[in-house]
Amino acid sequence: MASVCNTSTTLKTSFTSSTNSSSLASTPKPSQLYLHGKRNQTFKVSCKVSNSGDQNQHVETNSVDRRNVLLGLGGLYGVANAVPLAASATPIPPPDLKSCGRATISDGPEVPYTCCPPPMPGNPETIPYYKFPPMTKLRIRQPAHAVDEEYIAKYQLAISRMRELDIKDPLNPLGFKQQANIHCAYCNGAYIIGDKVLQVHNSWLFFPFHRWYLYFYERILGTLIDDPTFALPYWNWDHPKGMRLPPMFDRQGTSLYDERRNQQVRNGTVMDLGSFGDEVQTTQLQMMTNNLTLMYRQMVTNAPCPLLFFGAPYVLGNNVEAPGTIETIPHIPVHIWAGTVRGSTLPNGQPSYGEDMGNFYSAGLDPIFYCHHSNVDRMWNEWKAIGGKRRDLSQRDWLNSEFFFYDEHRKPYRVRVRDCLDTKKMGYDFAPMPTPWRNFKPKRKATAGKLNTSSIPPASKVFPLAKLDKATSFTITRPASSRTQQEKNEKEEMLTFNDIKYDNREYIRFDVFLNADKNVKADELDQAEFAGSYTSLPHVHRANDTNHVATVTFNLAITELLEDIGLEDEDTIVVTLVPKKGGEGISIGGVEIKLEDC
Repeated sequence: MASVCNTSTTLKTSFTSSTNSSSLASTPKPSQLYLHGKRNQTFKVSCKVSNSGDQNQHVETNSVDRRNVLLGLGGLYGVANAVPLAASATPIPPPDLKSCGRATISDGPEVPYTCCPPPMPGNPETIPYYKFPPMTKLRIRQPAHAVDEEYIAKYQLAISRMRELDIKDPLNPLGFKQQANIHCAYCNGAYIIGDKVLQVHNSWLFFPFHRWYLYFYERILGTLIDDPTFALPYWNWDHPKGMRLPPMFDRQGTSLYDERRNQQVRNGTVMDLGSFGDEVQTTQLQMMTNNLTLMYRQMVTNAPCPLLFFGAPYVLGNNVEAPGTIETIPHIPVHIWAGTVRGSTLPNGQPSYGEDMGNFYSAGLDPIFYCHHSNVDRMWNEWKAIGGKRRDLSQRDWLNSEFFFYDEHRKPYRVRVRDCLDTKKMGYDFAPMPTPWRNFKPKRKATAGKLNTSSIPPASKVFPLAKLDKATSFTITRPASSRTQQEKNEKEEMLTFNDIKYDNREYIRFDVFLNADKNVKADELDQAEFAGSYTSLPHVHRANDTNHVATVTFNLAITELLEDIGLEDEDTIVVTLVPKKGGEGISIGGVEIKLEDC
């Protein structure tokens, strides 16, 4: 339930601001960005070498100014006309794509096959920008649990034909494996920028990258079955009717079935939108209630501001990871829930690293991945529909970020974030479904009145905390109390945990409660005191990184929560942390409450 989770490896790097003076008026204050430390505009771009004897050798390609990045189908490209940082800024040169190396499985060996792209089409700077083709009818994405047999037959046929492309030509960029490799190359260390693995997760690139990814994937499928109206389904996990694996993906022997999927999720098992790898012993009703509570906290309470929802800016070469609320939960837990149990045995006899869905390198090999991300994409629309300050980002660095994809005719195109903000202009929309989470604000209070603080130590006596191996309570002083509505509109109250450290190869989750002590019933999230959760999926920071310690700053928006539990006028409140997974390996440097611009 993180508002923004700023993660960095322990490698210290300096960086400069991502804005120039001409854009300061429309750019949030530094405190809003949740990025820490100085930054330099100049860094080195390199890729792992695969055509020499040393897979781990790095080749320096150039020293360049920090600019927007052009991300493509298994490749990395410089953007000649990206938004300038200064009058003297120069374009990022495209790295030598022949130097693309093997990706690394999180907490495992190298990926046993190359995720690198097929030969790329000449000079990337000559690739045209994509223009939406004429359309006469919107493609309508339906909830996966409600589609009919005619649709299922079309979907199975489309995926079968995409798989056949792999057999005819393994280098066909439209083939099933090449499409899956998009995720592998960007998420598991095939490309290095400076000392940082290029990553389209954990920042504001997450939503637009995956929207464009699914846009072309969907059009490829439609072309393969000669149906321009074909649309991907969405896994409606935010509604009780969709909180199970959609039945069409559970038919063995079909193109939609993946044998490397967690067998425990079959046969109508209710999913856990907060999954951290362990089964929660509770009733189906309580699980669904927890899911709706998580959705409310992620979409409403903890995402009142754009940067909290989308994630913090992505700056080339820095080591900060800062996912938005939905990327953290439920996006990551659904990946964990559907993937095989780590340490179990795969059908081929090899040990599991969470394949397919539970590891970024292999996630695209399960057709359910695209159905899952179709609903993630839908959440973008649903979040904006809530209103308030929930709107698309206006920063030019975000709007002018670019990606590279092949269209359904194998023609290469560059695409901009600014062109994917309206799904109807892109030619598709979502069939409406009720969103019960919007009215699922937790109202049940586990504590009557304000908790007695006399026997609870202050934060100064608890932090730094060496390990979060048990429920831990502390008191903390707020910077202001009894704020007016205008003051609340201007500043969001943030509960911030600084210098969180853990092993980034492990599943991590802990929950946060306000006005509750160590005896809180942590498996029942539908209580007003539940503030949110921090969770992390095992992931790669850098190639050959032997220091797997991640450092995180975790922020929770608590303005609404304080209103709901009646603590607006209190100067001091009680906070309780409850470890759910990996707590013995989590340390926390400190905690504070701040008032931040929204």
